[in-house]
Amino acid sequence: MFRRTQTTADDSPASAPDPKPAGKGRPTPKRRDAEGRRRQPVTAPKDRKEAYRQLRERQAKERVRAREGMMRGEERYLPARDQGPVRKFARDWVDSRRLVSQYFLPFMVVVLLITWIPFPDQDFRTAVNIAVVTIGWPVMMVGVVLASVWVAWRVKKLAAEKFPGENVRGVGFYAAMRGLQIRKLRFPPPTLLPGGRPVPPKK
Repeated sequence: MFRRTQTTADDSPASAPDPKPAGKGRPTPKRRDAEGRRRQPVTAPKDRKEAYRQLRERQAKERVRAREGMMRGEERYLPARDQGPVRKFARDWVDSRRLVSQYFLPFMVVVLLITWIPFPDQDFRTAVNIAVVTIGWPVMMVGVVLASVWVAWRVKKLAAEKFPGENVRGVGFYAAMRGLQIRKLRFPPPTLLPGGRPVPPKK
């Protein structure tokens, strides 16, 4: 008789279209447009004089930034002779100790002042000069030489043990020369106090 007509349509309910558009709903900005918005507008100089003035201002700001970085001991602003972990170790080792050699320059100043003092008694003045020249000066010189040699040897030995893959050439002389300087005049500034305590930050 009559065949039942087979339905070919899907009996599952049709899914409603998502009202929320795919993606961000807006076109992705081009890279050059995004970079252009991030850039700050630069005022082009009107003439050569204005360009030179802007150049000097930039250089002055760079110098100030570099000096502040050096005073803080930032590695990238330090001179080549002060860069590297080995030189940092040498500075910290010297700064964390009180060495005989660091009193060499103050001792020289004291000697000069003593020789300039007009003592009323000529015999007393002669005795003081002889004591300073024949006793004080040689003792101080020997102490400074021995301390500098010991500092150079000790720092180089410890640096070689602590940094086996680094170049330690000249680090002993570097430490000895730093030990001769008055603490407040050392550069880069010390980051450690005698005894190993960190230098408190300046307020």
